[in-house]
Amino acid sequence: MAGRRTAAGLVLAALALTAAGCGLGGTKTVTLHARTVTTTVTVTTTASTTSAKPCTGQQLSGTFVLVPGSAGAGQIEYALTLTNTFQGACYVRGIPKATLLGVSGAALPTHVTAAGGGGPTRVVLEPGASAVAHARFSPDVPGQGDSQSGACQPQAHTLQVSPNGGGVTDAAVRPATSVCEQGTLNFETLGYAG
Repeated sequence: MAGRRTAAGLVLAALALTAAGCGLGGTKTVTLHARTVTTTVTVTTTASTTSAKPCTGQQLSGTFVLVPGSAGAGQIEYALTLTNTFQGACYVRGIPKATLLGVSGAALPTHVTAAGGGGPTRVVLEPGASAVAHARFSPDVPGQGDSQSGACQPQAHTLQVSPNGGGVTDAAVRPATSVCEQGTLNFETLGYAG
């Protein structure tokens, strides 16, 4: 058995020497060329921001909450937050159209004025997103047409907002408050809150 292996090894060695002598062996240099491939991927998305319609009252939830530390010069600030609870995008814009409601839901005197600043920017709200507008007003300094003794106006418990798309959204007033000067609310325009 050992003899066969030795014979096979000799045959292979002879073949290798013969191949080398015939020019079949040696070193061969192979150059590989690198090739860069550019792939363009086109992604199509729906532009919900451009196709959004005005929010309706049924699509929104709201709160009207005291801003801590905002009292000064007989004024206080509350923040109105409107949140899209609908399954699609919608938008709000400008200063809120609103009515103050008392504890029983009866309408109270309300005068919404613009605080100035930027124009009515369209604020697109994807599902779950919110817009905010701050309002300054006097809760305890009576103006013309207000009660001059005690509270200037009955306490407001709800701010009923009429969004651009129609309908109403009831925003709880926390804490309930009087709004003097016959319900004058000096509102900023609605802005994106996240």
